[in-house]
Amino acid sequence: MPTSTPVARIGTPRLAFPALILANLILPFGPVLVRLSDVGPVAAAFWRLTLALPVLILLALPGLRRMPPSPREWGALLLSGLFFAADLAAWHIGILYTKVTNATIFGNMSGLILPAWALLVLRQRPTGMQAAALILAGAGALVMMGGSYELSPVYLRGDLFCLLAGILYTAYLLIVQGVRGRLDSWSVLAVSSVASAPPLLACALLLGERVMPTDWTPLVILALSSQLVGQGLLTYAIGWFSPLVLGLSLLLQPAVSALLGWMLFGEWLSPTDMLGTAAVGAALVLVRLPVRA
Repeated sequence: MPTSTPVARIGTPRLAFPALILANLILPFGPVLVRLSDVGPVAAAFWRLTLALPVLILLALPGLRRMPPSPREWGALLLSGLFFAADLAAWHIGILYTKVTNATIFGNMSGLILPAWALLVLRQRPTGMQAAALILAGAGALVMMGGSYELSPVYLRGDLFCLLAGILYTAYLLIVQGVRGRLDSWSVLAVSSVASAPPLLACALLLGERVMPTDWTPLVILALSSQLVGQGLLTYAIGWFSPLVLGLSLLLQPAVSALLGWMLFGEWLSPTDMLGTAAVGAALVLVRLPVRA
């Protein structure tokens, strides 16, 4: 795992921050599509990657030819794929046993872990505006967690799986951020996806899940939206921002999921959910200011 990570630079592309925000608006649709699919949760994760792979490989080939990964980078990419497979397996299982909002809150605990990593391990000190944004976003996330989480045995198993997924996803993001300094985003995403798919298929078969769907529509949409567009945008943007900014952006996903859970599954959106969502949105406005400076 890398000991240092890129930070936002003067030469940060103008589209990098919009790509980061758009990725975190698209990825929360994943839990909804997993619920709508007629295969097992880990099998859905396998199809999410496999159906996107042909396009990912085509997009990655020019970059891999122009700048092949070094042996160390190959190792990091394969390791990131294993972490991503474990993350998706744990998260997709958890999605079926808890609320959509809970799944996304716990599955995106990296939104709080990454800033802590930046402060405690990388010794990155936030600017005054970033510190204010971090406090505001952290408070918003805690408010959403308190408002959406129900201490119930019905949800406990799903919440624990999603929490494990959040920890695994943090490790994946840190590894990917380390190799994105030199490699292009499609190369990173394609290789890590190739490494993730076989373990997910093996896990689905070992769990005795249904693998072949009768309705391909939710899985095709899942592959296009979550893996190709959502994860593609995130992998592109991740090379330009510090863990602190990345963590804040990830907290947008629970806010979007709260709205989706309310609209699609009747999971009540409480006033505290609305307050937490507003706090995270305000934090993203604040953190954008030093990025542009």
